[in-house]
Amino acid sequence: MNTAAPRIAALFTSAALGLALLAGCSSDNVSCGLDQCTVTLERSTSASASVLGVEAKFVSADANTVTLEVAGEQIQLTKGQQAVDVAGLQVTLDSVTADNVGFVVSR
Repeated sequence: MNTAAPRIAALFTSAALGLALLAGCSSDNVSCGLDQCTVTLERSTSASASVLGVEAKFVSADANTVTLEVAGEQIQLTKGQQAVDVAGLQVTLDSVTADNVGFVVSR
């Protein structure tokens, strides 16, 4: 009995699924793992990224709080705060600098 063909088919299916998950991150400013992406946006009103199937846009920031629009919903994040749920995803603030904001989006 030849068992190599089903194993090869399963391998290709797994590889295609992995690539599809990583394709959820489509910007140069997005770095993804299996179920989580780290996003870095410039602090400008036109900065945005497509991540895990949703659009994330920078709205505003001050020293402690960042406002983002994720999947059409505005959320406010502060460093160290628990994740905010939006569109079935968890969003947490990673960093705030004079030029950029960094945040993590996970499933």
